[in-house]
Amino acid sequence: MHKVVFYIGSLSRGGAERVIVTLANYLNKKGISCIVVTTYQREVEYQLDEGIERIVLSTPKKRNIFSRCINNIKQLLKLRDVVKKEHPNAVLSFMGEPNFRMLLSCFGLNTKKIISIRNDPEKEYPSFITRLFAKIFFKFADHIVFQTEDARKWFPISVQKKSSIILNPVADVFYKTHFNGVRRNIVTTGRLVPQKNHKLLIKAFSKIANKVDDDLYIYGEGFLRAELEQLISELNLQDRIFLPGVVKNVAEKIKSAKLFVLCSNFEGLPNSLMEAMALEIPCISTDCPCGGPKMLLNNNFLVKNNDEVQLGNIMLRLINSRTVKDNYKINATVFSLNQIMKDWLKVLL
Repeated sequence: MHKVVFYIGSLSRGGAERVIVTLANYLNKKGISCIVVTTYQREVEYQLDEGIERIVLSTPKKRNIFSRCINNIKQLLKLRDVVKKEHPNAVLSFMGEPNFRMLLSCFGLNTKKIISIRNDPEKEYPSFITRLFAKIFFKFADHIVFQTEDARKWFPISVQKKSSIILNPVADVFYKTHFNGVRRNIVTTGRLVPQKNHKLLIKAFSKIANKVDDDLYIYGEGFLRAELEQLISELNLQDRIFLPGVVKNVAEKIKSAKLFVLCSNFEGLPNSLMEAMALEIPCISTDCPCGGPKMLLNNNFLVKNNDEVQLGNIMLRLINSRTVKDNYKINATVFSLNQIMKDWLKVLL
């Protein structure tokens, strides 16, 4: 039987975590043995299907240098023990720190080592040391999976030569959910954190609120909630901008939207944007690094980062347009679940 070990920091509700759980659940249904290893376990996480083994390396420790070093060594050794015991066909890691830890743990072991870059490398490896280490050390991986061409070009040729680009899979529910009524309102989905830059969307909406009947809904949760609520209050838009939090059936909630807007400062390949495209909602996005929105939207309806005036103008133009040339609908099928899983199977097995 084929066997794959996955490794990521946690299964908390983020884009990379969602992809790794989707991938593990899919392979499990295909009869491939899956073991998901995480550094920590969080209170709110994506759910793995029955039959998938979950291993947690450690619990959060005090943030002093000595305890972090000891804990890191223990995690390295425990992960190495898991791989030695299970003898998988491949070990796949996601994200910055887990990629380093997996390669160190599996050094010298006879198993296929695959790492995946899930975000803008400039952000995922922010310091000079981590950037240098990534560009040198990742040459020892057997394969590297990128989400965009811009991310791949950040690395040296020696890394690019053993890489591939695989898009994120979009769940079938987003293709099967249809809407035939009248579209209304502007929506976005994403954690309430600085990266997603919901402040930009709120400010841009405030410039056109008196010119449109549509309201703004921001789905997601995060530590910036109070700050965003204060901004909404300062703009006197409490009855026009809503923060419903995390919802279970996102497709049903946003399917009737007139516009979907992504305002991130940086992204890998944004799941929320692809889901909106699969729902055939007209989409606008910031042209943020590392090129995911640009690749998805084919340069249509992109705005500069932090340009609230340009964003407001494009939102207003699309809202007032009776016919939107949403040619991104055509390529939305390329990230259907079955298509993306085929690409992953070629890399893993």
